[in-house]
Amino acid sequence: MLHNHSLHQTGISQQRRVVVVDDEPASREALCALLAAEDFDIYAVGSGKELLRRMPELAPDVILLDIMMPEMDGYAVCKELKESVAYRHIPVILVTALDTVQDRMHGLEVGADEFLTKPVSRIDLQARVRTMLRIKSQYDQLERMLEMRQALSYMIVHDLRNPLAAVMLYLQLLKRKGGVPPESMRYLEMATTEAQKMSNFLDDMLMLAKMERGKLSLSRSPIYVDHLLEQVRQKMAPYAEAQGVTLVVKTPGQSYPVIADVALFQRVVENLVSNALKFAPPQSTVTIAVEYPRAGLSEEEAQNVPSLVLSVLDQGRGIPPEDFVRMFDPYEAVHMKEQGKAELGLELAFCRMVAEAHGGRIYAGNNPDRGAVITVEM
Repeated sequence: MLHNHSLHQTGISQQRRVVVVDDEPASREALCALLAAEDFDIYAVGSGKELLRRMPELAPDVILLDIMMPEMDGYAVCKELKESVAYRHIPVILVTALDTVQDRMHGLEVGADEFLTKPVSRIDLQARVRTMLRIKSQYDQLERMLEMRQALSYMIVHDLRNPLAAVMLYLQLLKRKGGVPPESMRYLEMATTEAQKMSNFLDDMLMLAKMERGKLSLSRSPIYVDHLLEQVRQKMAPYAEAQGVTLVVKTPGQSYPVIADVALFQRVVENLVSNALKFAPPQSTVTIAVEYPRAGLSEEEAQNVPSLVLSVLDQGRGIPPEDFVRMFDPYEAVHMKEQGKAELGLELAFCRMVAEAHGGRIYAGNNPDRGAVITVEM
């Protein structure tokens, strides 16, 4: 049974779609008949496998899912839906003749939103479906609002780059032109440094937005990491020296090529060093260390081994264990900033997304003696 399928898909109809899933034709027809008086777009399918296969086409707002089905029961179907990023927000009402506490607990474990026990009454069914549709409608409105906010933020960040680029250009022209009193040159250098930090921050935000939208394509090529790390050390050394911090690079002695996006990888290293410098006390050391775990291994032995392990260590106060994971989440970083951890920003979230885009990971810990260490495996 299908009503206004094409209208629903194009968004012309405001009807909400309810999909009924039951392997028994009589049960499917009975549930559809109970909902017929409502202004719903009703669609019935005969198995959980068919539902999963046709989810993009069906685009349900609520799913009525029978539990006792052959091949794939309702629990398994519900679990797969709730584990899917694309479909886990769609309410699922489990319909079953089973009504024990264990059955309901199992349903909750797989993510069911509601339960109906057979035989189903018209009033109960319609009330539960309307409630779930209201929840789905609120979710859809929130999603639209978030998408608008993200688009607006992206546009603002993008538009800020032009005036900032002009500021940096004028600062460079002042330095080249000369005539700036020596006692004022230090302030000019500081202004240039802060403008560069702001430019890097805007670049990170744009990169994060592209990654979240799935629009960032990696430009992979072989890079010799040791050489890149020395470039980063030279670039970041003035900032470290200004804080009285020594910046050290430790390598195994022999460099191996690693396949990665050079520009993104360099930004990751710079962000990690910049983050370490925020916490490094004067007269301490920030260390960039690299290892190549695949070196000397056969092709078979190297299959599940990262090609690169990069660590940045500081000698600061360390990281509270409860922050080890949340510090890499952009939304958690906002909450942590509100809680007074002002040093944290989006730099680490950017690093995590780049590492994951390369099929790697990033994690944090503390040194046994003093300070924190953040490690990237790729």
